[in-house]
Amino acid sequence: MSETKIALVTGANKGIGYEIAAGLGALGYRVAVGARDEARRESAVEKLRAAGADAFGVPLDVTGDRSVTDAAELIEARAGRLDVLVNNAGISGEMGPGWVQDPTTLDLDLVRTVVETNVIGVIRVTNAMLPLLRRSPSPRIVNVSSSVASLTRQADPDIEVGPIMAAYAPTKSYLNAVTVQYARQFAGTNILINAACPGLVATDFTGFLGPRTPEQGAATAIRLATLPDDGPTGSFFEDDGVIPW
Repeated sequence: MSETKIALVTGANKGIGYEIAAGLGALGYRVAVGARDEARRESAVEKLRAAGADAFGVPLDVTGDRSVTDAAELIEARAGRLDVLVNNAGISGEMGPGWVQDPTTLDLDLVRTVVETNVIGVIRVTNAMLPLLRRSPSPRIVNVSSSVASLTRQADPDIEVGPIMAAYAPTKSYLNAVTVQYARQFAGTNILINAACPGLVATDFTGFLGPRTPEQGAATAIRLATLPDDGPTGSFFEDDGVIPW
C-alpha cells in the first residue's frame, strides 16, 4: 500500500473546498475531489493536477445513500484507505432580503433540506468512510462549521454576529454537537475529529462578500487535517484559536 496520505474533501469543486484540496495536495496528499457536478468536479481535478497535485474525482452527493456508498467503494478501489476526511459540503438554504432567515416565517421544508446536507450528510459520509479511515495510522476528520454555530457568541448582544440565519446557523450548531459526540466515541483511538470555522470568505456561497480569500478560509481546516498524533480532538477552531461553543 502506498505511503502517500489520502484525503477526501467533499464539495471540493470550488471555493473553500477547492482550496482545502489544493492545500493538502501541495503538502503531498493524494486528494479525492468529492463533488456532485461532473463538469465542475473534473475541471477542479484538472486544475489541481496542473498545479502539481495528485488528484482524482469522486462523484459524491452527500444527501444520497447510494452515492456515498459508491464513493467509499471508489476510494477503496483507487487508494485502499483514507487518512483525512474533510466534510466541507454545505448549503445555506434560501435567504430573504438582507441575507436573513426569519425564524417566525421559516419554511419547514427549507429547514429539512439544510439539515439533510449540513448535518445528516456529514454523518452519512463519515460513517461510510470510517472503515477506510480506520486503516490509516493517523486518521483525521474535519467538519467545516461556522462561527454562527457558537451559541455563546450568538447569545451575546455585545458581539456582532451578522444577520439572523434561523435555518443555516442552527445546522452548524447541530454539526458541532455531532462532532463532540464522535470525539467521545473515538476517545482512546487514533482518530482526531474537530470543527473548523473558515471565517467570512468571499465565495459564491456568500455572494462574494467577505474580507477573507478562499485560501485564507481553508487554512484552519488544513491545519486540523494535518494535526500530529497528540493534537486536539472534539474542539472548534478558527485562525485565532478555540471558538466557544
